[in-house]
Amino acid sequence: MDPVEVHLAQVLAAVRPLAPARYGLEAAEGCVLAEDTRAALALPSFDNSAMDGYAVHAADIAAATAEDPVSLPVADEVTAGDTRQLTVEPGSCVIIMTGALMPGGADTVIPVEWTDGGRETAQFHRAAPAGNSVRRRGVDVAVGDLLLPAGTRLGPAQIALLAAGGNAHPLVRRAPVAAVIATGSELVEPGQDLAPGQIWDSNSYLIAAAVRRSGGMARRHRVPDDPVAMLGALEAQAPLCDLLITTGGVSMGGQHDVVKASLSGWDDVTFRKVAMQPGMPQGFGVIGERRTPLFALPGNPVSAFVSFHLFVRPALDALRGLTATTPVLRATLTDGVRSPSGKRSYLRGTLDLAARTVTPLNGQDSHRLGTLAHATALIIVGETVTELAAGAETDVISLP
Repeated sequence: MDPVEVHLAQVLAAVRPLAPARYGLEAAEGCVLAEDTRAALALPSFDNSAMDGYAVHAADIAAATAEDPVSLPVADEVTAGDTRQLTVEPGSCVIIMTGALMPGGADTVIPVEWTDGGRETAQFHRAAPAGNSVRRRGVDVAVGDLLLPAGTRLGPAQIALLAAGGNAHPLVRRAPVAAVIATGSELVEPGQDLAPGQIWDSNSYLIAAAVRRSGGMARRHRVPDDPVAMLGALEAQAPLCDLLITTGGVSMGGQHDVVKASLSGWDDVTFRKVAMQPGMPQGFGVIGERRTPLFALPGNPVSAFVSFHLFVRPALDALRGLTATTPVLRATLTDGVRSPSGKRSYLRGTLDLAARTVTPLNGQDSHRLGTLAHATALIIVGETVTELAAGAETDVISLP
């Protein structure tokens, strides 16, 4: 059996980042920046008011108190979007709205709540130092500053920053598209009637959801236990997607092991046993003119899910130009666990991040979706360890 690291290394050696392209901001949401993006314009690009109120000379209202307010004549009004170059003369004020261009001469803004709200003459009940409620040009971002580095995933705040900086078409790597193919003549679409011996397909939903959670897009397919149909599906989907993921058909060999049978003789696809539990049988390679990566995962849902996180998720990161890693942290077991010798176990558990403890769940069989649905972590037990007691520390993968 090959170590987990050997199989992962083969995967990552075959995966290349997607070619970058320029997308509009709405289309770029969820994509990953392919280059550093710098500010061509300061943010804010001009001095402006942080409040609705009055632009004044701070010295004019230095003596203002609630008991003895200072009155100033209102010379004008400036709203957001007003591009006039106004000037506030000493001994006067200008009504100003939030975001409006600061008039020349004025050095502070007095919130309307500190005044009587007058429109011809305003009374000021409090003093304020110069710069009060003024957003200075470049206080957020200066010209030439790094807005976002390459490798940044563009969420709402990042899209807003690019928009504010006038970056309408960032260079990005789009979300990878995966074709998820569940194999098995026994599979039926959920909601349809079942005949004896049939089951509702859950694997394609499981892996497609995991792809989306990992920053990709997914299309689901089902193929019966027919090598010709399987090969036809793979060849049809390979030009249309960035990676192929199959579940099932990799364990026993022969015609019933449909993925193996369909790809027998293909030099670019390898099937092997990996020293892990669950998920020992694995297949990986590239097919088609585009050399589309193919992941042949086991059919048991927990095995497929664990295999996805160990091998497919890092590949999705690599396709997006990100560092391919599986985040691991240390946690203390609240209960003991057992593991077979010679295999690295990935046991389902619930993680308390605050306490850095992890609790193993009952029912670790690879078909048990009920247990998997409650898991928030995978507890890692090394190949040479057969037992860990409660209170022992171990590596844990936090599940997103």
